[in-house]
Amino acid sequence: MSHPVVAIHAGAGDRGAGLLEQQDRHREALLRALEEARTALERGHGAVEAVQAAIVVMESFELFNAGRGSALCSDGSVEMSAALMRSSDGGAGAVAAVRHTEHPIHAAAAVMRSPQVLIVGEAADALAERAGLPQRPASYFVTERQRARLQVAGTARDHATVGAVCVDADGLLAAGTSTGGLRGQPPGRVGDCPIIGAGTWADDRVAVSCTGDGEAFVRAGVARYIGALVEQGVSVYEAAERALGEVKRLGAGGGLIAVDRSGDTALPFVTAVMPRGLWRAGGDAEVWVAD
Repeated sequence: MSHPVVAIHAGAGDRGAGLLEQQDRHREALLRALEEARTALERGHGAVEAVQAAIVVMESFELFNAGRGSALCSDGSVEMSAALMRSSDGGAGAVAAVRHTEHPIHAAAAVMRSPQVLIVGEAADALAERAGLPQRPASYFVTERQRARLQVAGTARDHATVGAVCVDADGLLAAGTSTGGLRGQPPGRVGDCPIIGAGTWADDRVAVSCTGDGEAFVRAGVARYIGALVEQGVSVYEAAERALGEVKRLGAGGGLIAVDRSGDTALPFVTAVMPRGLWRAGGDAEVWVAD
């Protein structure tokens, strides 16, 4: 393998007025995320580092539902989740209901370096702090935009997740996902993002990051299902379509990004939009926002 590939998404959802009005800013953020991933790879880092680099950019962009600018719970608080997985040894780490770690994807990486797979709540923030990761007051993550959205019924749903997948020059794969969850969710609710095999998966054949109606992705085991199909010889594109078919069968919607070891990709969705981007070594980055 000598041609790395990075794919990213910023959540599957509705084509709301905010997205249409801010298309240029969304496009810029997606391009910057791909550029950071590309830079990481060109500096000799692998797929895990490239995935984190892309997601940090998206967690820092307050119009995406991850990190600062996350959707608010019903009580006006922010609870964030993230997951990271690598193909080299099946290593995985995830956090849920974190309130203070500036970049939850880095907290997931810290868990991946531990004997555990998933740490939640105050314990997850504490682990991240011990790992030297920046902590912020809970108010840092709450934006006026999201306060207003919490009060308005009937508006377009927040784009529910950000994620990245990568295959590097050595053929190693990684996937990462980060989210603030659903607008108005009850405190303590956890969706598919930090559940390994539901919203995030990477093995030595394929890497997957999902977005959408999290409960349905958990019930269908979407990310791991794609891995199983690819293992059986199904193309990554067909595997992604079949897995999303299971989500639709449950009356839900969403999308995903996937890349296999050969660099083939799938970026399907069954919602109105899924802002997404793709970069292949030797080519230019491509992004799509409202199409």
